[in-house]
Amino acid sequence: MSPSPSSPRRRVLVVGIDGVRLDLLRAVPTPHLDAVADAGFLGRIEIDEATPTMSGPCWTTIATGVGVAKHGVYGNHFGGNRLDVFPDFATRLAQEDGRKTFVAGGWEPLFLARQGGPLFAAPGRLSYIAPRADTSEDWDACDDQVTDDAVRVLATDDPEVSFVYLGAVDETGHLLGCGSAYLRAIERADERLGRLLTAVRSRPVYARESWTVIAVTDHGHRDEGGHGGRTPQERSAWVACCGPDIPARPPSRPLRFEDVAAQVYASLGRAADSHWTLDGSPFSTPASAPLTPAPAGV
Repeated sequence: MSPSPSSPRRRVLVVGIDGVRLDLLRAVPTPHLDAVADAGFLGRIEIDEATPTMSGPCWTTIATGVGVAKHGVYGNHFGGNRLDVFPDFATRLAQEDGRKTFVAGGWEPLFLARQGGPLFAAPGRLSYIAPRADTSEDWDACDDQVTDDAVRVLATDDPEVSFVYLGAVDETGHLLGCGSAYLRAIERADERLGRLLTAVRSRPVYARESWTVIAVTDHGHRDEGGHGGRTPQERSAWVACCGPDIPARPPSRPLRFEDVAAQVYASLGRAADSHWTLDGSPFSTPASAPLTPAPAGV
């Protein structure tokens, strides 16, 4: 059913922050992520036994709403995938519904036809910015540029669904382990999330819109850096979500990566076609508090 002209226009922002350990997330100030959680929830995702604790399979499950047995991505090379059958939410909504979708980030196989990609095959709008080198400093600069572009699009254009990928935390973990530099990278990612939320609130039509915000990570890290194994630190991921239909606490059932895409469709009022065979379920239950800015000066 189409919304009436007076109904708020539904919009969704998904922010993917790569490689953030749940236990260490709680060790640093993250006021903007806290604002999302306070307006909805933050909950743990335990990566299932079938899914390698690697970015490729985890982001593919998040974006498609189906597990590895269906989408066929088992590593950071995406070759052999079945994304033509199980597309990402930005591509599906653009191609099947003609909706305006936007994705941004700097990791090649998510956005380009490299390493067996792209995961996001045909969004309405793409902003790809490559880091100059695989260093924590260059990934930090890349994430700043990605955020700059996304801020412009969110503030001045009208994407119904956006996905913004931030990769500096993960790269810092790989190169420097999960020490002080890693913790600072988490804080920097939260600052970028805050800029994206400010851009959303700055929209001239924001008062007539209904926004769902989802922030999610794909895996953790070992103390010395790195992932791909089955330790609790590597298998513990998380998702934070707020919006008009989002519960004020995590659902009582276990949360799964597959739930993210299911919630994207639900937040748009888009019924999932049974032929999509999604493996996830929306978070949605009775309404929670609206998103509010972080406290001034934080």
